[in-house]
Amino acid sequence: MSKVGIALGTVVGAVGGFVTGILIAPKSGKETRAEIKGDVVKAKDVTVEKAEEIKDKASQVATDVAEKAKGVVGDVTGKAKHAAEDVTSKAEELKNRVEQAVEGAQKGYSKKPAAKKTAATKKK
Repeated sequence: MSKVGIALGTVVGAVGGFVTGILIAPKSGKETRAEIKGDVVKAKDVTVEKAEEIKDKASQVATDVAEKAKGVVGDVTGKAKHAAEDVTSKAEELKNRVEQAVEGAQKGYSKKPAAKKTAATKKK
């Protein structure tokens, strides 16, 4: 169970116990109403205080999570940058190899093929 749930359960239980005690106490209606009013104000103040504490704690947790996420994003960004550089390098290397292969093929294609001796050529 979360701390918020425990705190809320404690406040609700205290208020419920208090109201039950007031209602069964041997006091006049006017006295009981005045006491309930005072206790409700106190309960409201305690609830507001606890809500502020919870809000501050939630804000701190959110800040911590954001800082941790920033670190993870930085790690991922660095790895992605390294991977992109690696891929770029390999692509450049492949491009150079393809260009060399094309140049070699063009040189080989531009040469005149040697005359083949055929049966007709041998008879001459």
